[in-house]
Amino acid sequence: MSRTTTPPDGLVVVDKPAGFTSHDVVAVLRGVARTRRVGHAGTLDPMATGVLVLGLGRATRLLGHLALTEKEYRGTIRLGQTTVTDDAEGEVTGAAGAAGLDPAAVAAGVAALTGDIMQVPAKVSAVKIDGKRAYRRVLDGEDVEIPARSVTVSAFDVTEIAERTAEDGTPVTDLDVTVVCSSGTYIRALARDLGAALGTGGHLTALRRTRVGPYGLGAARTLDELRAELTVLPLGEAAAAAFPRWDVDERQARLLGNGARLGTPALPPGPVAVFGPAGRFIALIEARDDTARSLAVFV
Repeated sequence: MSRTTTPPDGLVVVDKPAGFTSHDVVAVLRGVARTRRVGHAGTLDPMATGVLVLGLGRATRLLGHLALTEKEYRGTIRLGQTTVTDDAEGEVTGAAGAAGLDPAAVAAGVAALTGDIMQVPAKVSAVKIDGKRAYRRVLDGEDVEIPARSVTVSAFDVTEIAERTAEDGTPVTDLDVTVVCSSGTYIRALARDLGAALGTGGHLTALRRTRVGPYGLGAARTLDELRAELTVLPLGEAAAAAFPRWDVDERQARLLGNGARLGTPALPPGPVAVFGPAGRFIALIEARDDTARSLAVFV
């Protein structure tokens, strides 16, 4: 990673603190980097901490594609209570309690929420319903119905089970979990649905994102660290780390840089980073019918 007071186009991997929205973090980085051109790949709720990938300058054009990559989380699911937001920030709406749960029943509930599943996002979320955010409709007193959508939960593992007593005296069971999932998966919804399947209700009490695509906590910096020394992953290195690579010659690089379509070798599906001679990052392309279609050009 390069360190400079005048950052190049590139990515900044932030360890987001609790209590900050993703937009709050963008605002901080705009001040630190002295540029308005800052965006983020994949929103984190204020309660959540961990990896938030930001783009500076031309790297903002990578963000929409990075947001679609696999994500990894550690969290705590509380069984025995439901909340209006499906997490600890919302008002408790039910307290059925959860003591003496059968571990086999918990395991079966987790297994049912693993793999390719249909998931209804949390009602208090940024999902748009007829052009308006769901959480805005809830705040306006509307009864929101969000359609289910397909997501993939590659791994959903319970690492610890502990019986506790909630602040209101309800006996609850807390599950520490790790989840690897596709973009668009709501961990809050997994907590809600697991609690519903077990007949106890459930919500999320802690969440930490540990990875977005290839970028993990080891590469992340706190806001205080970034204020002291801005750390930027240059654009080419960021693209090489996140996407499959295709190296081309000077003629192909020139044509792709001008947005021309070229025949391609066998390339994996999805975005591919194209590099010209001397490792110069040229474009992000997608191969369709053995022809390169430019998604974004960077020269």
